[in-house]
Parts: sequence; structure tokens; C-alpha cells
Amino acid sequence: MFFARKPAEIPTPEAALPGRAEAIPTAATHFVSGRPLKGPFPEGLAQALFGMGCFWGVERYFWTKTGVWVTAVGYVGGPTPNPSYREVCTGRTGHNEVALVVYDPAVTSYAALLKLFWEGHDPTQGMRQGNDVGTQYRSGIYAFTPEQRAEAEASRAAWAGRFRAPITTEIVDAPPFYYAEEYHQQYLAKNPGGYCGNHPA
Repeated sequence: MFFARKPAEIPTPEAALPGRAEAIPTAATHFVSGRPLKGPFPEGLAQALFGMGCFWGVERYFWTKTGVWVTAVGYVGGPTPNPSYREVCTGRTGHNEVALVVYDPAVTSYAALLKLFWEGHDPTQGMRQGNDVGTQYRSGIYAFTPEQRAEAEASRAAWAGRFRAPITTEIVDAPPFYYAEEYHQQYLAKNPGGYCGNHPA
């Protein structure tokens, strides 16, 4: 977005932008549901983190699903602490655009969310999704528990034969999640005609 050619690899901590000690200001509540964006969340809810390309469309994809209590967008997976969107867009933070999904396991399951993940984007494109190119658009699943990670890895193996190319999705333990700026939260509800390269139904 801000550079003609973005790095195709995640930078080392030495090469990454320095970031900052303070969190970037964000919204207090979800624009659609009015629920607290950062919690505290009701007891018994669980969290999932997915990278599927442009996080605007990904977040809307999940907040419409039964059993999802609240969603938020943010950045994970790079060495820069508390990055801004402008910094992420340079490719010099190594972060991925992701959606945080807080859900009720009594209503929906992590397996159901994983199915939505595989159906909602092309997980074979490496450091891009469609016309959006860069490390911030990579396919990723970020697990909060060993059980989530095992389930995610099993689902990747189960879905591998359904795509024409090898799956490039990274599956790792959930790194620090940095909330994106307020205007990114529920962006497509605030801007119904907004462009998003990843715009699942």
C-alpha cells in the first residue's frame, strides 16, 4: 500500500521497525453488537485467531456466524511491538492481519470455525491473498491451547487434498495480539461499500 515492493519474508528483530511500548488506541466496544472489544468476556467463552487476507472481510465473515460472541481485528506474528497499520503495510514489522474470534463452545466448536477458515479463503498463496500481496496477507492459524494446535494441524492434513496447490498456512502458538486502530474495527459495518480484497460472503 505504501511501498511498491514489499518484503516477501518476515524481518528479523534487528531489521524490523522498532514499534512502541504503548498499545495503539482502539475501540472500546464492537460497532455491531456493542459488546466489549477487549473483554472481560463471559466465563466459558473461548478464543480463536485466524489470518485469511484483508482483515476487514475476515472479521465480517466471522461476526455473522452463530455462536460467535465478539470479534476484533489486529496484528500478530511479527517482531515489532504495538505496530500501527501504516507500519504493518510496509512489510517491515512481519505482522499478519488477523481476526480474533471469541465464541461460545456450547453453541459452536473450534472444528466448525476451522471449517469456515478453510472455506473462506485460498490457503495456498503464500505471502498474499488474491491481489493483496505482502506478509500481512498470509494464511495463518494461531492456537491458544495445545488442543487447538493439534486440531488445526489435523484439519490442515484433512483439507490438503481439496486444493490444487500445497497449503501454505502457518499454524503456530498464538503470539501477542495487537488490536488494530479503531477505524479498522468492524470496518465493513461502518463502511458497507468499502473495498476488501478478501470479501467472503
